[in-house]
Amino acid sequence: MADIGRPSIYTPELAERICLEMAKGRSLRAICQDEGMPARSTVHLWEVNNVDGFSDRYARAQFIRVLEMADETLDIADNASNDWMATNDPENSGFKLNGEAVARSRLRVDTRKWMTSKLAPKLFGDKLTHANDPENPLPDGSGAVDKLAAALDRLSSRQSAG
Repeated sequence: MADIGRPSIYTPELAERICLEMAKGRSLRAICQDEGMPARSTVHLWEVNNVDGFSDRYARAQFIRVLEMADETLDIADNASNDWMATNDPENSGFKLNGEAVARSRLRVDTRKWMTSKLAPKLFGDKLTHANDPENPLPDGSGAVDKLAAALDRLSSRQSAG
C-alpha cells in the first residue's frame, strides 16, 4: 500500500480553497496544517511560478487577510468579557481585574497593528514626512533662500566683470 502524502499538484479548487481561507483571516501556516492541504513550500512554489495566475489571487487574499486583521483589532479591544473575574475570597467578595486577560488582549491588538503596518504600510503604516522632498519643501520664512540667490548672483557678476 502506497503512502498518501500531502497534495503537491496544483488544482484550481485547491488554490481557491487556500485563498478563501486566507481571506477569512487564517495564516498560510494554519491553512496548510488542515487535512488535504499542501505544504507551505508547495504553495510558495505555486506563487513564485505563478501557476495558473495564482500569484495575483494569492496577493489579493493576503491583502484581504490584512483587512481582516485590522477589523479584528476592534473586536478584541471592544470585548471586555474576561477583563474581570470573581474573587474566591469570602472576606473580600466581588470582582478583580483579570490582568492576564487584559495583557493578552493588548498583545493581540498590538500584534495585529504591527502586522498590518508592515504588510500594508500605505494603508496602516505611520505616515512619514521627509523634510524638503518635492511634496514637503522646507519653509523659508527668513528669506534665506532669496538672500543666498542674490549673493550668488553678485558673485557671478563679479567673476564675469573681472
